[in-house]
Amino acid sequence: MTRAVIVIDVQESFRQEDMWRTISNPGIAQDVARLVDGARAARDLVVWVLHAEAGSGTPFDPASGYVRLIEPLAPAPGEPVLTKTSHNAFTTTNLQQLLTTRGVTDLVICGIRTEQCCETTARVGSDLGYRVAFVTEATATNPIARPGAREDQTVEELLADPGTLPVQAVIERTEYALAGRFATIATIAQAISQPAIVG
Repeated sequence: MTRAVIVIDVQESFRQEDMWRTISNPGIAQDVARLVDGARAARDLVVWVLHAEAGSGTPFDPASGYVRLIEPLAPAPGEPVLTKTSHNAFTTTNLQQLLTTRGVTDLVICGIRTEQCCETTARVGSDLGYRVAFVTEATATNPIARPGAREDQTVEELLADPGTLPVQAVIERTEYALAGRFATIATIAQAISQPAIVG
């Protein structure tokens, strides 16, 4: 086992927010499930990562009950479930130690959000020496407000603002930033069919 699929923040917390209406991939749980099924068939490690903000009173507060995987996703016996409090999956967890003890050299990244926790994890993973495949098809994100926009604006105001970065632009910029530098961009089919798609 030299490869691990890292599933980042595919959790109910996001579905409780009004911004979920703008999500780029509402079927992300099914896409991730396809990737995970392929990983399990190849006997790759699957690591589940959830984001928590204790005491925040938001859907990311564990007390809310929403810091859980979106159905039908569920860890199989022996698959680690980590909880992070930073944007990347390494800094506030024992992910690197876990990967080292399992002999993992290659990472496959998927989850929510494309340009935030997923991209940041890919960059950190690459800097730590892992070969990284970024499966954009199994990620999801939202439009991004222009710099200086009001933090309390509604979804309607966000979408009406010509300065808002639409999801396709967010995804494209992430791929441009990662490809050839921090990761190889892969489809679900490529990640499933090839034992090593980077390197």
